[in-house]
Amino acid sequence: MSRSTHTNYLWLLVIIIPPLLGFVLMQEQAFRFEHREFLWLVCAIAPLVIVFILYQIWREKNLETFAKPTLIDQLIPDSSFDKHIIKFILLSLAFEFIVLGFANPQVGTKQEKVKRQGIDVMIAMDVSNSMLSEDVKPNRLARAKNFVSNFIDSLQNDRLGLIVFAGKAYLQMPLTVDYGAGKMYLKSVNTGMVPTQGTDIASAINLAREGFVKGDNAHKALIIISDGEDNEGGVDEALADATKEGVKVFTVGVGSDNGSPIPMGTDFKRDESGNIVLSKMNQQMMTDIATKGNGKYFQLGSGKDEISSIFKELGRINSREYEELAFTDFDNQFQWCLAVAALLLLIEWWLSERRMKWKLF
Repeated sequence: MSRSTHTNYLWLLVIIIPPLLGFVLMQEQAFRFEHREFLWLVCAIAPLVIVFILYQIWREKNLETFAKPTLIDQLIPDSSFDKHIIKFILLSLAFEFIVLGFANPQVGTKQEKVKRQGIDVMIAMDVSNSMLSEDVKPNRLARAKNFVSNFIDSLQNDRLGLIVFAGKAYLQMPLTVDYGAGKMYLKSVNTGMVPTQGTDIASAINLAREGFVKGDNAHKALIIISDGEDNEGGVDEALADATKEGVKVFTVGVGSDNGSPIPMGTDFKRDESGNIVLSKMNQQMMTDIATKGNGKYFQLGSGKDEISSIFKELGRINSREYEELAFTDFDNQFQWCLAVAALLLLIEWWLSERRMKWKLF
């Protein structure tokens, strides 16, 4: 008997091939999943793999207490203690390809110029540590991300860009009409994305200016979502440059006047005296930014009313017609995923647990 060693479990890594393949293909402009929500089902494999490995380790230890490996080989020479690992891998891969099939991968087959009528909207999200404060549930950042997600769902023909900032600002997604990509980038937003702490709103405004179309002094809006804490300065100069270029700046305040501690691991942020620091939203600053940016300030509550009000304001901005290259026709590829899954299930059914003359391990 040749029982599997712990190194045999490295074969289980092949289970991650379909999810990795799906992720890589999602980055291609000519490829998309029609029903991305099904892809979350792949996550169910992770706990199953962990339970399977723990069961294998427990099983091998119990066999070793029963008899020596050489004796068990003599008692049941035709039994394979590795086949069930192969069968588990085959079943897992089949499940993942079924999930990919339900998500319906599609390949773009026709690309043409599409005319759209809309404006350019940049969203700048504060990802400083103070956004983890829980004076709004579950915390400020989670509430802001939910707001942006619902905002994206309401977009139609406007181009969207995404910026994250703390002590510095970074362009997360340039202007595009691929709202699916916007929601994908949004899921990855967290406070660890920007190593420099602070709230450099001026940096976010300047970066947004660079992301807009040069020479176009209209059709542009910037939405800043922040608690307004620890401002680095330079906002007035940045706003002056932005308004000269036709950018209307709107602000969305997240947090409360009462404030809340800032979680730092298992404790909270403390000052030099060891006292817990309370993070309070700077509503006055957020209001001043919107006023000087020819926009309007909104206090984030449930999110629905704010989105409706913001779109009402955006509707007052003159839209323009622009052309974009876009794939307008897609071919379904789900049948290939289901065919692979069927083949894997057939192999798993055909494969017995009796030892073969050749080994995979």
